[in-house]
Amino acid sequence: MASGNVLHGGVVMGCPHGGLVVPVPAGGGGAEAVRIDGAAVATAGDPFTVSGCTHVVAGRPQPCTGVRFLPDGGGEGQVCVDGVPVLLETTTGMCFSAGLVPQGPPVIACAGRGRPGGSEGVACR
Repeated sequence: MASGNVLHGGVVMGCPHGGLVVPVPAGGGGAEAVRIDGAAVATAGDPFTVSGCTHVVAGRPQPCTGVRFLPDGGGEGQVCVDGVPVLLETTTGMCFSAGLVPQGPPVIACAGRGRPGGSEGVACR
């Protein structure tokens, strides 16, 4: 069984080159309705975009543009929202360029620790 903090819209993530990774909830209910500190939980069905990556290969810009996560096995104990696995800070991920060239794993600086001065909580509507 996997363990770790749940990724959500309030996490601080980056690509290995300093770009900002932002989860974009897929919408349509489901994970949008499950929130941690007011932010939708991230699932394997959500796209992740990268902005501000400065990666250069052989003098040519090759910035990270997105991240794909591979959730742990789907066996017993997998946490899902509407049948889609929830992402944890321990979930394997890879940043990719626009040409789908692997660029390295994302860096998760803070996940599931709540906002400063706020209380961490899970809510469903």
